[in-house]
Amino acid sequence: MTSVGKADDPAADGGPTGAPTGAATGGPAAAALRELLGLLDRGAPPDHFARPAADARAAGAGAGEQALVEEATRVALGVRHTLDQHRRREAELTALFDTAGDLAALRDLDAVLRAIVHRARMLLGTDVAYLTLNDPVAGDTFMRVTDGSVSAAFQQLRLGMGEGLGGLVAQSARPYASADYRTDGRFKHTPAIDSGVREEGLRGILGVPLRVGNRVIGVLYAADRAVRAFAPEAVALLSSLADHAAVAIDGARLLEETRAALVDLGVANDTVRAHSDAMRLATETHDRLTELVLRGADTGDLAREVAALLGGGLVVHDADGSELARVSPAPTEGPAAAREQGIAASRAGGRAVRVDGIWVCAVLAGPELLGSISLTGRPDLPDSDRRLFERTALVTALLLLLRRSMAQAEDRVRGELLGDLLTAGPGGRVRDPDGQSLRARKLGVDLTRPHVVLVLHGDAAPRTRLAAETARQARALEGLAGLYEGRVVLLAPTGEPGALARTLAEDLGQALGSPVTVGSAGPATGPGGLPAAYAEALRCLDAMHALGHTGHGAALPDLGFLGILLGERADVGDYVERVLGPVLDYDRRRGTELVRTLEAYYAHGASLAKAKDALHVHVNTVVQRLERIRQLLGESWNTPSRALEIQLALRVHRVAAITAPARPDPRPEGEASWDSSTARSR
Repeated sequence: MTSVGKADDPAADGGPTGAPTGAATGGPAAAALRELLGLLDRGAPPDHFARPAADARAAGAGAGEQALVEEATRVALGVRHTLDQHRRREAELTALFDTAGDLAALRDLDAVLRAIVHRARMLLGTDVAYLTLNDPVAGDTFMRVTDGSVSAAFQQLRLGMGEGLGGLVAQSARPYASADYRTDGRFKHTPAIDSGVREEGLRGILGVPLRVGNRVIGVLYAADRAVRAFAPEAVALLSSLADHAAVAIDGARLLEETRAALVDLGVANDTVRAHSDAMRLATETHDRLTELVLRGADTGDLAREVAALLGGGLVVHDADGSELARVSPAPTEGPAAAREQGIAASRAGGRAVRVDGIWVCAVLAGPELLGSISLTGRPDLPDSDRRLFERTALVTALLLLLRRSMAQAEDRVRGELLGDLLTAGPGGRVRDPDGQSLRARKLGVDLTRPHVVLVLHGDAAPRTRLAAETARQARALEGLAGLYEGRVVLLAPTGEPGALARTLAEDLGQALGSPVTVGSAGPATGPGGLPAAYAEALRCLDAMHALGHTGHGAALPDLGFLGILLGERADVGDYVERVLGPVLDYDRRRGTELVRTLEAYYAHGASLAKAKDALHVHVNTVVQRLERIRQLLGESWNTPSRALEIQLALRVHRVAAITAPARPDPRPEGEASWDSSTARSR
C-alpha cells in the first residue's frame, strides 16, 4: 500500500521494478486498476492516468487485460472530470455564500454595487466586470459601477432598451453571451455603444439580468479583452451571483428609502413641532394685541409691543402716508417711493413684502387701504415672525377702524354744533348762545376766543374727501368742521382769516391732488357773530371764483376794493393803508410828495411830460420819484389791476383827508422847517 501512494515513483505506478508486485497480487491488469484508483484518490493530473496502461503492456498483459485497463482508464478520467466539476462547483458555491454574507453586511448601496462587480470579476476571472441599472423614466439602462475599466466613455454609456447586448438583456430578462461582440450580428449595434466597447478593448462579453421578482432592475456583466466563449457553467455562476446581487441591491435600496423616510419623518416632525410652537406663539401674541386694543391702546402702544416682540423698528402710517407711530431703534424706513411700492405689492398679494431690506405690510379692511406698517432692522424674517408681522397689520386695521368710527361719531357731533352756531334765528339772533358755548367747551372749543369762519370748495375732489381732510385739520387746530348748507365749513380759533385760508388752500390742495379754494371771514368772538362771518366767508368764496382765483385762499380785505364793496364791516382807512401805506409813511417821515406825484401821474394818463408840468419839476425828478414808489410798492405797482387799486385808494385818501380833522405833524421839531424844495426833489 505504501508503494501505491508514491505517485511520482515509476515503480509505484507499475514500472519495471513493480512487476513482481503486480504479479504477486494478481497480474498486470490488477496492478493497473489499483494504480488508477490511487491516482483518483490523490487527484493526480490527467496525463498520469495513461501510465498504468503502459505499465500493463510492458508487463506482458494480454489483449483482454489491456482492453480492460484502457476501459478502466477512460472511466477513471471521467470520474476525475466529475470530481473536478464538483470541486469547482463547491468552490463557486462557497464563493457565492461568502459573497451573500458580505453583501448582507453592507448597508450602503454604492458599496453593495462595488462589491458585486468586484466578485463577478474575481469569480469568472475576466478582465472587466460592470453593472448597469434600469432608468424607468428615461426608458434605458445606464452604467452604474465598473471594475477593471479604463475608458471614461465606456463608464458613461447609456443603452436603450434592445440596444447592444446589455440593452437586449434588460429588455428580454434573459442572459446573453458573445465570444466576440464586435463581430456578433445578433445584437443591435449603435455608434455610441460600439465606440465605448472599442475604446475599452472588449471582445467576449457575458450579461445576465438582475431580477427582483418579475422586475428587471439592471444587468451584470463579465467581459474579456480577448475572444472568449463563456461556458454554461460561467453563465450559471454569473446568474447566481446576479440573483444574490439583485436581492442585496433591493435590500440596500429599501434600507436607504427607509432611512430617507425616517429622516423626512424627523424633519416633518420638527416642522410640525415648530409650526405648532409658532401657531401657539402667534395665537398668544394675537390675544395680547387684541387685549391692547380692547383696553383702549393707541397705535403707539401697539407699535411698541410689536417692536419688542420682533426686535426691530416699527413705523405706522395712515392711508395718506402720515406717520401715526414710530419705534425706531433701527434705521428709518427708507424713501416714501419704496414704501409705496411695497404697499402696492403687499396689497396685491395680501402678504408682507420686503423692499430694500425693509418689510412692508398693507393695513386693509377688505379692499380699503387704511394704512401700512413698516419693519426695519430685520432683513431676514422667518415665517413665524412674518406671520406675526402680518397679524399686526390685522390688529392695526382693527385699531384704525375703531379710531375712525370714534372720529366719525365725534365729527358728527361737531358738525351738528357747527350747524347750530352758523344758523341765525329770528331777527338774526343766535338761539341759546350760552348753551352752544357750553356744548363747544365739552368738545374742547372755547368760543370766548376769536374765531374765523372758512368755506372751502374743491373743484375736482369729492366733497366727502374734502370734508374728511378738513375735519382732520379742524382737530389739529382745535376747531370745528362739517357740512353746512351743502358746503364744507371750518371754524378755527385765530385772528388772521386770510393767512389761515391761504395755508389751508395750499395744504389741502396738496393732500387731495386738486385745487381747493378757501374763502374766510372774521374773527368773531362768541356765537353771536358767527352767522354773519359765515355769510361774509361765502361771499368771499364766490368773489374768488368770479375773479378766477381758484386754488387760493383769502379774506375779503385781501380782495382789495372788491372786498370793501362786498364786506359788511368795511374799514376804508385800513384799505388805504394796505394799498398806499409804504408811500404815505415815506411822505410823513421824509416830507416828500410821492402821493402827490402819483396823483399827477395818473391824472394825466401816466404821462411823464404832463405830470412834470403839473408838478412844476424836471422830468427826471418825476422819474426818480416813480422809481422810489416802485421800490416801496413792488415791481407790479403799475400793472392794470394794481394801478386800479392805487387810483381808488388815492381818491379815498383825498376824500378822507378833506373830511378828517387836521392830523398833528409827526415830524420832530426842526424837521418841519426842512427845505421844501429839497423834499420835492425826492
